[in-house]
Amino acid sequence: MHFPSNDTSRSPRSFLSLMESKLDVPLFIEDPDRIPTEAVPDNYVAYTLKHQEALPPITWSNWYKELHWLHVFILFVPPTLGFIGACSTPLRLETAVWFVVYIHLTGFGLTAGYHRLWTHRAYKATKGLEYTLAILGAGVVEGSIAWWARGHRAHHRYTDTDLDPYNAHRGLLYSHVGWMIFKPRRKPGPADVTDLRSNPVVKWQHKYYLLLAFIMAIAVPTAVSGYGWGDWRGGFVWASLIRLVVSQHSTFCVNSLCHWLGDRPYDDKLTPKDCVITAVITMGEGYHNFHHQFPMDYRNGYKWYQYDPTKWFLWTCEKLGFATHLKTFSDNEVQKGELTIQLKNLRHKQEALSWPCEKSDLPVITWEDYQRQAESRALICIAGFIHDISDFFDKHPGGPHLLKKNIGKDATTAFFGGLYDHSHAAHNLLAMKRVGILLGGAPHGLEEKVVPPSQHLRVTRHGDLAENAHPEVSL
Repeated sequence: MHFPSNDTSRSPRSFLSLMESKLDVPLFIEDPDRIPTEAVPDNYVAYTLKHQEALPPITWSNWYKELHWLHVFILFVPPTLGFIGACSTPLRLETAVWFVVYIHLTGFGLTAGYHRLWTHRAYKATKGLEYTLAILGAGVVEGSIAWWARGHRAHHRYTDTDLDPYNAHRGLLYSHVGWMIFKPRRKPGPADVTDLRSNPVVKWQHKYYLLLAFIMAIAVPTAVSGYGWGDWRGGFVWASLIRLVVSQHSTFCVNSLCHWLGDRPYDDKLTPKDCVITAVITMGEGYHNFHHQFPMDYRNGYKWYQYDPTKWFLWTCEKLGFATHLKTFSDNEVQKGELTIQLKNLRHKQEALSWPCEKSDLPVITWEDYQRQAESRALICIAGFIHDISDFFDKHPGGPHLLKKNIGKDATTAFFGGLYDHSHAAHNLLAMKRVGILLGGAPHGLEEKVVPPSQHLRVTRHGDLAENAHPEVSL
């Protein structure tokens, strides 16, 4: 989500032609907006980073030369004027209500229009709704649809790489506003925007964008307050300037906070995260992990109770006939992604716990040897395993006498209901005290009791399954 950049060239075209002829570097590396599909190599990111020369890094000695002055003006002048004006302009109740209403209206222009309609094509809108969203979106002053959507598509395609316009790996401040304040060190990766170039609403908004931005950002909110209840000054300061600053930074949080705050319930490969706090700040765009996994879904808040006013707005538009073909991703695939992360988290938790010795690591003991050793050690045989219970006499809830009477004996029946049907916790603890296996194993019919409850279900990697299923196969 970004302002358009006026930095359209890095070096003279003659130099690029010479570079291409001498180094065999295609020109599309320097002009990603004019890249033929058949020319894109499979390893485009690595290929581009290798062949595209980045601008020199920003330092204390050159930072002022690298400022993007249009963005600096938009980012710093409105808040400065707004906060100065707010100190001497009381906020009337009517203006406060209008502030809330208008920030949501222009916000929907971005979230429902720029983002979910034109960037991700998550639904189809009537021409009336398209023009309405295009006009409202201009009121946040973040560039035209064409510029905004092009950058955001590159963000999704090259997330967390140097071809991502607002790469989160470069820091929270950079992904929030730094990438706009300074000229980019590289061009963003290519993104297909042929559909936007042929869209009449997008072309119309792009042509009249500056006029629309002034009208919707300054004129309309000021005029409504002025003509409506005589608060011209309050309308300009609060509904126009302060509202503009809040709207912009709400959007910027999608690029920054939504990659830093929250959890990743659907995929942990990239930085986007889900968080109800950022969802409230960004009008529903805070379920960013879901969105990056399923970008063409018209919802960001996948679950019905998740705060996503844009989702509810689009649902309402569909019921009123203004929107159609609202796309949703397969519930089966969404839940599959969620389960994958849950299993991975369980695997990490499982690996952090202590487990009984594997059978292959335990010595095999005959019955005679077991009885002989039990004369000097507190050994009990249960379900074919020999257990050393020396440290448990004083801890046994039933008293030490029940343990002493079974030393050197087979206490399987007593443990599994004869004297007391022990709990799963008791069975799990017992398995931790294994020191050997009885020759011949457990009697037939006790196979289920050999495995402690905590190990009936275990999370196993695919490689482990393949190795256990085909131990004789080696690659």
